Amino acid sequence: MPTVAATPITPPDQHVVTAREAIEPLYEKLELQTESLVLSAALEAGWSPDEATEALAALRLQDALSILDERTGQ
Repeated sequence: MPTVAATPITPPDQHVVTAREAIEPLYEKLELQTESLVLSAALEAGWSPDEATEALAALRLQDALSILDERTGQ
């Protein structure tokens, strides 16, 4: 019967990159693509560039505040 050699598992504190460092480039790319799509849709709907940018900033702020509220238990 064949035997299987144990594969060593590197503990989290010894990883070459953190999980955040590994996913951050993809997250930023997706964020830029999403922003572009949202702004394009707003402009096509007749919003001015300033209105669209302000609305997107307000949504981001609302999302960030919601996350902070969840973390602080409010």
